Amino acid sequence: MNIFNIIDEIEKVDPEITERLNPRRAAIKNITSFGSKVAVAALPFALGTMLKRAYGAASTTDVVGVLNFALTLEYLEAAFYNQGFASTGLIPSGNSDYIGVIRRDENAHVKFLQNVITSLNATPVQASTYDFTGGNNKGNGPFKDVFTNYATFLAVAQVFEDTGVRAYKGQAPVLLGNQTVLTAALSIHAVEARHASAIRKLRRDLNQAPNNKPYIVSSASLGNDTGLSLVDANYAGEENVTQGGVNLVTALNVSTEAASAAFDEPLTKDQVTSLVVGSFIVQ
Repeated sequence: MNIFNIIDEIEKVDPEITERLNPRRAAIKNITSFGSKVAVAALPFALGTMLKRAYGAASTTDVVGVLNFALTLEYLEAAFYNQGFASTGLIPSGNSDYIGVIRRDENAHVKFLQNVITSLNATPVQASTYDFTGGNNKGNGPFKDVFTNYATFLAVAQVFEDTGVRAYKGQAPVLLGNQTVLTAALSIHAVEARHASAIRKLRRDLNQAPNNKPYIVSSASLGNDTGLSLVDANYAGEENVTQGGVNLVTALNVSTEAASAAFDEPLTKDQVTSLVVGSFIVQ
């Protein structure tokens, strides 16, 4: 049996197999260099595992579930910025274009996700009722001046954007088997990250959060750097300094802040749902 001949034959049917397997194909070559009977015997199993990963596409149900989850979050953000723009005197004239771009993007994300879900012969979820004060449909939550106080508006915007970035990252593994949808989701993820940086810079420039950075900086015990203790749970895990089993503080002799800021942490679907449903999304 020649493993590489098998791969070559598959390439005739699927020209993209090289992309799917690299760097896994190189890994097979490395295995054969050991020259042991154990390594040779393991090759069929290694190939089977690699092919399973290469072609183990997520089910349409899984993909649609992720897309509707993303749509739920995009509805939230789009409604937030739409309502902010509709609130007379909230957004200073010097910031209207800045926030306007973010608003435009969020509305575009909503339309895009609706179209993708429909193209998969599925039904997009409907927009919900929102209470952006965080008051569970009572309108008197901890952010009750969100549409009258620009500082509160930007603080809540930062929380939404930071949470959105982590939410997209958490769902990426489910989309690995669908390259088209994964690419689109990662494109939105990158834009959400830019939104988060933009809002953070605005808050710093306006001296609302003078120590704010364009990225999340965490202490050893707290991932939340917004200055809002009420949203600690949205930043849970961002204080992590270990990646791939390596403690970066020890390995690189850097500070906890530097190690945690170098990597972003994902949030699971359940975590995100518990953070926004009830307080901001009213069912």
